[in-house]
Amino acid sequence: MKTLVLLFTMLLSPLLAPQAEAQNYPTRAIRFLVGFPPGGTNDLVARILAQRAGELLGQQVAVDNRGGANTAIATEIAARALADGHTILLNSVGHTTNPSLIKLNFDPIRDFAFITLAAQSVNVLVVHPSLPAKNVKELIVLSKRRPGEINYGSSGVGTSVHLSGELFQFMTGVSWVHIPYKGGSASMPDLLAGQLQIYFGNLPTLYPQAQLGKLRALATTGSKRVPAAPDLPTVSEAGVPGFEVSTWYGISAPGKTPRPVIDRLHQVFVQALQTPETKEKLVSAGADPVGNTPEQYAAFIQNEIDKWAKVIKAAGIKGG
Repeated sequence: MKTLVLLFTMLLSPLLAPQAEAQNYPTRAIRFLVGFPPGGTNDLVARILAQRAGELLGQQVAVDNRGGANTAIATEIAARALADGHTILLNSVGHTTNPSLIKLNFDPIRDFAFITLAAQSVNVLVVHPSLPAKNVKELIVLSKRRPGEINYGSSGVGTSVHLSGELFQFMTGVSWVHIPYKGGSASMPDLLAGQLQIYFGNLPTLYPQAQLGKLRALATTGSKRVPAAPDLPTVSEAGVPGFEVSTWYGISAPGKTPRPVIDRLHQVFVQALQTPETKEKLVSAGADPVGNTPEQYAAFIQNEIDKWAKVIKAAGIKGG
């Protein structure tokens, strides 16, 4: 009988271990990797979510900024981390564009357990006032008169900021010079100084500068106008029909993280997203809360990889 009990316990232990781990989880601070330097929208969204999630989990959720390679540095760290739920990652557009741009040392699908799509937002197209273009059509005409002379900045190769500029060129036939930076915050001084002439960036960051006359806002990149700037047309309605680019922020963990731990993290982050204070902070940062299921988020990631692979190939975008 003792032998049977021992055998039964041995067989049952692997099944019970994840549940026991989830019940005790978390046992220490959680590292929240972000693939951009401090100060940009990705960093801000992560810190908003980390604060509330930490309160709900009873452990600190500490943002760890590992910028570079269009988020691939932070993503690889997450892929190689211990899969116990104490390391998580803020995904963004780079997670789904990098597979078509650079050689990766990890698989963007198999090496991750996807938790939830946290938020989505659109960018705004701005120009420096020194550029004599008052709207999108004038920008196109001016750019065609000066091929290869006008520059635009981005927060890095393969980001939504970069892809917005590349897609605009592809759809209009203009030719700009791309100047990538390591994060959106790093490009702002040059944009405000006029060293950058065009930028597709975060609405809450750039629109106030346009209202002060330091920049000129021409359009937003989504499928419809945004309440925060109702007078701004979309790029599509302003002269480039069918143009649409959005940015997004999601949460994942190393691929072998136990499902009970993923479920716990999903519950916590969705609850955080539903908190009025968190919602207000995200909206102020230009991000609309989402909070879908792990399965829906995984399908979203695969769809984004497939979509951007086609765009990157058609536009001839090369990785940096």
